Amino acid sequence: MKHFILTLTFLLLSSTAFSQLKALDYKDGEQILSGFGIKPKNELKDKPGVLILPAWLGVDSHSKESATKLAELGYYSFVADIYGKDSRPKNPSEAGTKAGYYKKNYAEYQKRIQLALNELVKLGANPDKIVVMGYCFGGTGAIEAARAKLKVQGVVSFHGGLGKDITRPNDKINPKVLVLHGADDPYVSKDEVDSFQNEMTSSGADWQMVYYSNSVHAFTHKDAGDDNSKGAAYNEKADKRSWIALLDFLKEVL
Repeated sequence: MKHFILTLTFLLLSSTAFSQLKALDYKDGEQILSGFGIKPKNELKDKPGVLILPAWLGVDSHSKESATKLAELGYYSFVADIYGKDSRPKNPSEAGTKAGYYKKNYAEYQKRIQLALNELVKLGANPDKIVVMGYCFGGTGAIEAARAKLKVQGVVSFHGGLGKDITRPNDKINPKVLVLHGADDPYVSKDEVDSFQNEMTSSGADWQMVYYSNSVHAFTHKDAGDDNSKGAAYNEKADKRSWIALLDFLKEVL
C-alpha cells in the first residue's frame, strides 16, 4: 500500500508541470491551427500574458516548457502554431522552406501572430498587458510583431533573425524591444545586426540588445548539442542568463 501511495504521488507531481497546458484549435480561414495555452494558478495583478513563438520546427517541447514556467510565475501563456495543425515540417529541410516562406511573406506571418494573440486574450490575458517572445524563427516573428504595430507592450527575440527586405520602410515601433543574441551566431551577420540597430534607432524604438559570449545560434535549445562549430549549440550560461533577462523585461514592461 505504501509503495502504491508513493508511486501515485510521484505520478501526480511529475505531471503537474504540464497538467494545465491544453491544446487549443483555432483557424486562419480554412487552415486549422493548434496552439497550446495555459492559465496561471496564481495570476498576477492585471492578468499579464506572454505569447510564445516556437523555432522553425513549429510547436515543440521547448516552447511548451517556457509556457509552463511562465504560468508558474503568474502569466497567461500561449504557444502559437504558425504553420497549421497538418502542415508542420517533418524535418529541418522542410522547416527551412516553410520558415523561409513566412519570412518572405511577412504579412502572413504577422497575421498568424495576431490570430495567436487573439487566443491568448480569449484564454484570459489582459489585452493591454501582453509581451511576444520567440526562439530562432520565432524570434524573427517577435520582431515582426513590433514592426506590424501589433497591440503588445514588448517583444523579446531569443537568437532570432533580425533582417528585413531593404525595400521595407522603417516605420515607428511602439513596443519595447529586447534582443538576446549569441555573440558568435554565424547565421546573423554583422551587416544584419548593424541594419537592425539602425532600424530600431530610426524607428524611435525603446530597444536593447544583449550579447552572450561563446554562444551561437539556438543557445537555449538543449537538444542542439554542444558543438559551437556546427553553428547551433546549447549554452547553459546563456540560457539561464537570457531567461533572467526575459523575466526582468516582463516585470518592467508588464
